[in-house]
Amino acid sequence: MSETDDRPVLAVRLDDLFRTVRPKGRHWTNAEVAEELKRVSPELKVGGVYLSQLRTGKRSNPSPDLLAALAKFFGVSVAYFFDEQVAESVLSQVAAIEALRQAGVRAVAMRAAGMKKENLQAITAIMDQYRQLQGLPPVDDATNPE
Repeated sequence: MSETDDRPVLAVRLDDLFRTVRPKGRHWTNAEVAEELKRVSPELKVGGVYLSQLRTGKRSNPSPDLLAALAKFFGVSVAYFFDEQVAESVLSQVAAIEALRQAGVRAVAMRAAGMKKENLQAITAIMDQYRQLQGLPPVDDATNPE
Protein backbone atom coordinates (compact mmCIF):
# COMPACT_ATOMS: atom_id res chain seq x y z
CA MET A 1 0.00 0.00 0.00
CA SER A 2 1.34 3.43 -0.92
CA GLU A 3 2.17 5.79 1.91
CA THR A 4 0.49 8.62 -0.04
CA ASP A 5 -2.75 6.68 -0.54
CA ASP A 6 -5.29 8.16 1.86
CA ARG A 7 -8.04 5.65 1.11
CA PRO A 8 -9.15 3.24 3.85
CA VAL A 9 -7.19 -0.04 3.98
CA LEU A 10 -10.22 -2.00 2.75
CA ALA A 11 -10.48 0.20 -0.34
CA VAL A 12 -6.81 -0.19 -1.19
CA ARG A 13 -6.84 -3.95 -0.71
CA LEU A 14 -10.02 -4.46 -2.73
CA ASP A 15 -8.68 -2.24 -5.50
CA ASP A 16 -5.42 -4.22 -5.47
CA LEU A 17 -7.41 -7.42 -6.03
CA PHE A 18 -9.25 -5.91 -8.99
CA ARG A 19 -5.99 -4.67 -10.51
CA THR A 20 -3.81 -7.72 -9.93
CA VAL A 21 -5.82 -10.92 -9.43
CA ARG A 22 -7.32 -12.42 -12.56
CA PRO A 23 -10.02 -15.00 -11.90
CA LYS A 24 -10.54 -17.02 -15.08
CA GLY A 25 -7.50 -15.27 -16.57
CA ARG A 26 -8.91 -11.80 -17.14
CA HIS A 27 -9.45 -8.41 -15.57
CA TRP A 28 -13.01 -7.80 -14.41
CA THR A 29 -15.05 -4.61 -14.22
CA ASN A 30 -17.01 -3.66 -11.11
CA ALA A 31 -20.28 -4.50 -12.88
CA GLU A 32 -19.01 -7.90 -14.05
CA VAL A 33 -17.84 -8.85 -10.57
CA ALA A 34 -21.16 -7.75 -9.08
CA GLU A 35 -23.08 -9.84 -11.62
CA GLU A 36 -20.87 -12.88 -10.97
CA LEU A 37 -21.30 -12.50 -7.20
CA LYS A 38 -25.09 -12.30 -7.59
CA ARG A 39 -25.09 -15.28 -9.95
CA VAL A 40 -23.34 -17.40 -7.30
CA SER A 41 -25.26 -15.89 -4.35
CA PRO A 42 -28.58 -14.42 -5.60
CA GLU A 43 -29.45 -13.12 -2.12
CA LEU A 44 -26.36 -10.89 -2.10
CA LYS A 45 -27.08 -7.17 -2.46
CA VAL A 46 -24.27 -5.74 -4.60
CA GLY A 47 -23.88 -3.66 -7.72
CA GLY A 48 -21.07 -2.28 -9.82
CA VAL A 49 -21.51 1.23 -8.42
CA TYR A 50 -21.28 -0.04 -4.85
CA LEU A 51 -18.08 -1.98 -5.64
CA SER A 52 -16.65 1.16 -7.21
CA GLN A 53 -17.49 3.11 -4.05
CA LEU A 54 -15.79 0.45 -1.91
CA ARG A 55 -12.67 0.61 -4.12
CA THR A 56 -12.45 4.40 -3.90
CA GLY A 57 -13.23 4.57 -0.18
CA LYS A 58 -16.52 6.45 -0.61
CA ARG A 59 -18.19 3.50 1.11
CA SER A 60 -16.39 1.45 3.73
CA ASN A 61 -18.67 -0.96 5.56
CA PRO A 62 -19.55 -3.95 3.37
CA SER A 63 -21.47 -6.83 4.88
CA PRO A 64 -19.54 -9.89 6.05
CA ASP A 65 -21.36 -11.88 3.33
CA LEU A 66 -20.11 -9.51 0.63
CA LEU A 67 -16.53 -9.66 1.94
CA ALA A 68 -16.71 -13.45 1.98
CA ALA A 69 -18.09 -13.50 -1.57
CA LEU A 70 -15.38 -11.12 -2.81
CA ALA A 71 -12.67 -13.18 -1.12
CA LYS A 72 -14.01 -16.36 -2.70
CA PHE A 73 -14.29 -14.73 -6.13
CA PHE A 74 -10.69 -13.52 -6.05
CA GLY A 75 -9.41 -16.72 -4.42
CA VAL A 76 -8.11 -15.18 -1.21
CA SER A 77 -8.86 -15.56 2.48
CA VAL A 78 -11.22 -13.06 4.08
CA ALA A 79 -8.25 -12.31 6.37
CA TYR A 80 -6.67 -10.58 3.35
CA PHE A 81 -8.91 -7.56 4.02
CA PHE A 82 -7.87 -7.26 7.68
CA ASP A 83 -4.41 -8.78 8.19
CA GLU A 84 -1.35 -6.96 6.85
CA GLN A 85 0.78 -10.11 6.69
CA VAL A 86 -1.88 -12.05 4.80
CA ALA A 87 -2.34 -9.16 2.36
CA GLU A 88 1.40 -8.88 1.72
CA SER A 89 1.67 -12.63 1.18
CA VAL A 90 -1.24 -12.67 -1.27
CA LEU A 91 0.10 -9.76 -3.30
CA SER A 92 3.57 -11.31 -3.35
CA GLN A 93 2.13 -14.57 -4.67
CA VAL A 94 0.07 -12.71 -7.26
CA ALA A 95 3.19 -10.87 -8.47
CA ALA A 96 5.01 -14.19 -8.84
CA ILE A 97 2.12 -15.68 -10.79
CA GLU A 98 1.93 -12.61 -13.01
CA ALA A 99 5.67 -12.87 -13.72
CA LEU A 100 5.20 -16.52 -14.69
CA ARG A 101 2.52 -15.49 -17.18
CA GLN A 102 5.20 -13.76 -19.19
CA ALA A 103 6.29 -16.35 -21.76
CA GLY A 104 10.03 -15.74 -21.34
CA VAL A 105 9.90 -16.02 -17.56
CA ARG A 106 7.88 -19.21 -17.78
CA ALA A 107 10.42 -20.68 -20.21
CA VAL A 108 13.28 -19.93 -17.80
CA ALA A 109 11.36 -21.42 -14.88
CA MET A 110 10.57 -24.59 -16.84
CA ARG A 111 14.24 -25.06 -17.69
CA ALA A 112 15.30 -24.47 -14.08
CA ALA A 113 12.91 -27.05 -12.62
CA GLY A 114 14.80 -30.05 -11.24
CA MET A 115 18.27 -28.53 -11.45
CA LYS A 116 20.75 -28.88 -8.60
CA LYS A 117 20.85 -26.06 -6.04
CA GLU A 118 24.42 -25.01 -6.94
CA ASN A 119 23.48 -24.81 -10.65
CA LEU A 120 20.47 -22.66 -9.81
CA GLN A 121 22.68 -20.36 -7.71
CA ALA A 122 25.09 -19.91 -10.65
CA ILE A 123 22.23 -19.18 -13.06
CA THR A 124 20.69 -16.76 -10.56
CA ALA A 125 23.99 -14.89 -10.24
CA ILE A 126 24.19 -14.52 -14.02
CA MET A 127 20.59 -13.31 -14.21
CA ASP A 128 21.27 -10.80 -11.41
CA GLN A 129 24.20 -9.41 -13.44
CA TYR A 130 22.00 -9.02 -16.54
CA ARG A 131 19.30 -7.31 -14.47
CA GLN A 132 21.90 -4.86 -13.19
CA LEU A 133 23.18 -4.19 -16.73
CA GLN A 134 19.62 -3.41 -17.84
CA GLY A 135 19.06 -1.07 -14.91
CA LEU A 136 16.44 -3.33 -13.32
CA PRO A 137 16.10 -3.42 -9.52
CA PRO A 138 17.55 -6.36 -7.62
CA VAL A 139 15.23 -9.22 -6.72
CA ASP A 140 14.61 -9.72 -2.99
CA ASP A 141 14.72 -13.45 -2.35
CA ALA A 142 13.68 -12.88 1.29
CA THR A 143 10.01 -12.93 0.21
CA ASN A 144 10.49 -16.38 -1.30
CA PRO A 145 12.61 -18.46 1.11
CA GLU A 146 13.65 -21.98 0.13
